Amino acid sequence: MSVIVVGIEQRRSPLDLLERVAVTESDLPKGLGRLRDKSNLSEAVILSTCLRTEVYAVVERFHDGVAELQEFLATISGSPVETLAEHLAVRFDDDVTDHLFTVAAGLDSAVVGESEVLGQVRRAWEKAQSEQVSGPVLGALFRHAVETGKRVRSETAIARGITSLSHGAVALAAGRRKNGLAGARVLVVGAGEMGEGVTQALAGRGVASLTIANRTADRADAIAAALSGEVGTPVTTAPLDDLGPVLSTSDVVFTSVGTTHPIIDSPMLEAAVGGRSPSAPLLVIDLGVPRNVEPSAAGLEGLELLDMEVLRSAVADALSGRQEEVAGATRIVADEVERYRVVSRARDAAPMVSALRARVEEARRAEFVRQRSKRTELSDEQWEQVDAVTRAMVAKLLHQPTVVLKDAAGTPRSERLVEALRTLFDL
Repeated sequence: MSVIVVGIEQRRSPLDLLERVAVTESDLPKGLGRLRDKSNLSEAVILSTCLRTEVYAVVERFHDGVAELQEFLATISGSPVETLAEHLAVRFDDDVTDHLFTVAAGLDSAVVGESEVLGQVRRAWEKAQSEQVSGPVLGALFRHAVETGKRVRSETAIARGITSLSHGAVALAAGRRKNGLAGARVLVVGAGEMGEGVTQALAGRGVASLTIANRTADRADAIAAALSGEVGTPVTTAPLDDLGPVLSTSDVVFTSVGTTHPIIDSPMLEAAVGGRSPSAPLLVIDLGVPRNVEPSAAGLEGLELLDMEVLRSAVADALSGRQEEVAGATRIVADEVERYRVVSRARDAAPMVSALRARVEEARRAEFVRQRSKRTELSDEQWEQVDAVTRAMVAKLLHQPTVVLKDAAGTPRSERLVEALRTLFDL
């Protein structure tokens, strides 16, 4: 049995490929169902964010498992396995633990220390649980990853300043305009976690108006009500299927809708930017992966279109000045990784240790009973002493094999030791 993760990350792949592999929230049940049907996989979790799509799995056969996950991601992307494989990262066993804990801690994010990724890790695991695809192995791994992320944020100041993509996007937008966002008419398309984060980051920016467009009006209305008084201007809502009019009356647009195809195309934007001064273009920041805005619209006069690649580059300097906090967070991750390894190895070795102890105790007890029935010259008190001595002897004899099994658990050596014990003791 091996724990593996196969995935694609923005830092090593172009955005257009990353968005083809992305698994939207609505598609997660179908994707998890396909993984559940694979006989070589006993557990799986899909983590798909704006920066990565990764599949964590427990597999019986390592190489077959890697091939199956590569094929799974290639099918989603519509690309041949051979083409996609060169962009995929493959990790197994201890490297999986180190990687996931680092991700949950916010150390492998576009904005170091970002707060959103911890919730994404937790929800990915919860979704796999609800679909009955995650089991005890990945459950323990993801639970500890979430605990690690919480510890990093409580014991370091890594979450200080701009620590989310949504806050970074608002800061980027403010930096692109002469007077920041003061007096700007802002449209936020999408009321998920990212969209809500954008609306919260707008507080205190002095925007002239804020409109929230979403598929479900109730969600947009709830955010608008919660923001009342915080933004400093009335917050209105608009339907997602009629963006044309509100686009035309906006100065800055943020999009973050989970979709497989653009919801804002070139004709919509061409109509929205008509008559605008080149010195005051419509600023659109596309936070969607896959992209929400048709990329070809970038060439329109009167439009400045920025996507996740631009945002990631713009906020990369968030790391500067945080080296001490990053070092502290890295030490916490290393500490938690080692703690998890010790616990998981003991857990993995437990069934074989229990079986070995049970078999030896069975033999000891059988011989004790046989001898007691034959040796009538000993008193009950003496037989109690014999029982205690033989129990102690068994415990001492099994101590070293137990330690070796626990230390080797989760490694190739463990498989050889387990097979040897099964043969020698008929376990």
